[in-house]
Amino acid sequence: MDGDTDQLRRRVDQLREQGVDVRTLADQLVARTESLGWTGRAAESMRLRIHERATRLRDAAAEHEVAAETLRRHLLQVSGVRESIARRQSRAASLVADARSRATQEQALEDDRVLIAFTPPPSGHRDWLTIELPGL
Repeated sequence: MDGDTDQLRRRVDQLREQGVDVRTLADQLVARTESLGWTGRAAESMRLRIHERATRLRDAAAEHEVAAETLRRHLLQVSGVRESIARRQSRAASLVADARSRATQEQALEDDRVLIAFTPPPSGHRDWLTIELPGL
């Protein structure tokens, strides 16, 4: 999933859907138990156990929602970092192109030599966040 925002979005949706499914299951379990019409101590004991299990299921559903929200916040951070990388990558490409243009006109400065010698990291790589270039 390494930075794949589409995959992260799908996982957020899956977690939310699973939470809804688990909560629905808990509600159905309680409703079925209540509709049995069974009475007596054994029936009451079963209802109590079903209510306890339904509570645990609802807790699990809530945890799914917490996980989905946490992952959604992470997704926003990943998107922001990816945008920063793309901006820096684009700016660096522009600076290098300008430096090469000046170099062909024999106006290259020291900064231009640094830019021309620059070996970029792979596209989208996090190293774009830490590279230092003149003008970047």
